[in-house]
Amino acid sequence: MISDTPQEVLEIQYKLYRKMSPAKKFKIVCDAYDFGQSLAKAGIRMRFPKATEKEVKQIWAKEHLGEELYNQVYGKTNEHTTTNRSS
Repeated sequence: MISDTPQEVLEIQYKLYRKMSPAKKFKIVCDAYDFGQSLAKAGIRMRFPKATEKEVKQIWAKEHLGEELYNQVYGKTNEHTTTNRSS
């Protein structure tokens, strides 16, 4: 693995991770996931400034899951109305 972090720092980081409870590790992962989701939704809002919050969530889900899994989970739907809302 290529890293710009010095090996000594990585060892300290790994040591801290090993000391963490599973619950704390899980919280870190969930927080990172939530942050990534908020960044992705911000990007969707930039592309579709007139999209409603519901439409933003639908677009995120389709992009996140992929079209096939999205259709299995939510049912096959028409294209998002946001394609006409981008201006």
